[in-house]
Amino acid sequence: MRSGPLVLGVARRRGRGMRAGAARRPGQPEAGEAPEDVGIELFCELARMVAALAEVQGLRSFALPYPGLAQRALDRTVMHCLDVGETPPRSLPELWEWCRTRPADDPLFAVPASLVTPGTTLVHPVGRMPSRSCLEVASYRPDGGVAAQARALLGDLEARCVTGERYRQCRRFLARHPVVHRQDRFGPGWSQAVWSRVKDLYGPLPESLLVDGVFLRCPSCGLPALPRDGAVPVPGSPATDADIWCEGEECPRHDPPELIREPDQAWILRGSLRTFLALPYRTEEAARDALDRAGVGHDALSGSLSAYRLSETGSGIVDIQVYDRLQPALLAAHLTDGALLADRALVVVPDALAGRDGYRESFTDALPALLRDRLVLTTPVDLVPDLGRARREEKGDA
Repeated sequence: MRSGPLVLGVARRRGRGMRAGAARRPGQPEAGEAPEDVGIELFCELARMVAALAEVQGLRSFALPYPGLAQRALDRTVMHCLDVGETPPRSLPELWEWCRTRPADDPLFAVPASLVTPGTTLVHPVGRMPSRSCLEVASYRPDGGVAAQARALLGDLEARCVTGERYRQCRRFLARHPVVHRQDRFGPGWSQAVWSRVKDLYGPLPESLLVDGVFLRCPSCGLPALPRDGAVPVPGSPATDADIWCEGEECPRHDPPELIREPDQAWILRGSLRTFLALPYRTEEAARDALDRAGVGHDALSGSLSAYRLSETGSGIVDIQVYDRLQPALLAAHLTDGALLADRALVVVPDALAGRDGYRESFTDALPALLRDRLVLTTPVDLVPDLGRARREEKGDA
């Protein structure tokens, strides 16, 4: 675990055993105030819990005995609340609700804005499912968390495919089909050979994603959607961000969600691959298209979720890495912790994210000074111009 301003790591608990209403010893926090680093550590543990529970059970109800990681997170939350003089949650359902309503900057966690955007919750307030930021926080750990699970699944698939072309076909299928319906077999472009290689990466639609026996799919990103009121939307009726949640979170609401009324005839891609492969895939395609139009060669790098090495870029090695991450500081931390094998890497994110107030600045500020010239945040639109600028800088330094 790395040190410095982006530390999410382990801190020694101070004041353990303090009960609500007990006299505060010198140096202990006021009631409701989180001890230094302990709140951040707890926030990260809760992120891992939320991400894991979303995969292992239906979330409609939490039956006793709770899974071990959930019980540990609940116990630590209770102890932390008692330490700071706050009433703790009494059960796992109540803790889940806390994760929906208490943001990162709540005094209980006190996660700094330089790490996670204020107002960020681990459970989405509308969908009541893990937020994208939750999965990003859960991926910031030595073993890579949820994002590493996606890389491992793709690595296993690549090994099974044997040839690069087979792997590219399978990867493209996964990215474009986060949900597969039985009727898709009869559609254009269906390949039984591809399906036979990837079908083990799909599972039945979980009950937690059904509404009155119907599955909702976002028309923009193709990922699961859920209504706030728990009722199936009326076809043709307008919807807003306040009415509908989708796993992509950032999609426009011009069209109502698609309804799959035979959910037992559909399969859904593993959650880690939906978030870290399917979600950024449109940005990846746009980046590749921009390189193709400019005549810039690019070869996929094995072992990564979405990275390419560019050819004919001068004397230095230049890579592009594509991401769709809501938290710029965590993205910078991920890149800092990873091995940067190229002389320069262009980090491609969606235009809408790069255009957000403070996104670029937060990303750059979170990078170590030595990497700020080697890691350049860009978008599909700006990729080729930024690549040309990098080439000119390289010639100027020569």
